[in-house]
Amino acid sequence: MTCSANDKQTLIQGRSVLTLQIVQNSAMADNPYNEILIKIREAAGSVGDLKALQEYIVEIIPTQLSHYNWTGFYMLDPDDPETLVLGPFHGAPTEHVRIPVTEGICGAAVAQGKSVVIDDVSADPRYLACSIETKSEIVVPIRANGIIIGEIDIDSHDLAAFGDADQVFLEQCAQIVGRFVEDSELAPTTEK
Repeated sequence: MTCSANDKQTLIQGRSVLTLQIVQNSAMADNPYNEILIKIREAAGSVGDLKALQEYIVEIIPTQLSHYNWTGFYMLDPDDPETLVLGPFHGAPTEHVRIPVTEGICGAAVAQGKSVVIDDVSADPRYLACSIETKSEIVVPIRANGIIIGEIDIDSHDLAAFGDADQVFLEQCAQIVGRFVEDSELAPTTEK
């Protein structure tokens, strides 16, 4: 069998793509973020309700990622959509059990409709102090049917603790929770 130059180039490119996919899959298998996401997806398929899924998430994440010192959910109050209500969390208790969407980093994530990463909370006037140990924070909105319904909030005792990988990971967690809500038919169906 003879191969043209184009056939040989396609074969070489095909091997390169296959090699790249093998390397990427190998790297993903060793990545703690991906391992956690696999477990969270499995839990989403087996738990009975949103609270159980949230409880699972706030327990598994900090046990695998040591720089996640406080992990919790704030959900918009269905009776007062301008207020976030504390849901399941792992870490020190907080006095911030209800947060207006006009306040704090949590409120900023809802108001801006996107993830907010703060490298140094002491330098951000929006920060609502929960613990003197907290140095950085990331807040990621959760959407169901395109509407923000809540958020995942993570605090760290380290400055600039959250990078791009953390943001991507938490945004994927938020997507899993959002899909769970949609599949459970708990999600709002119109934009607010």
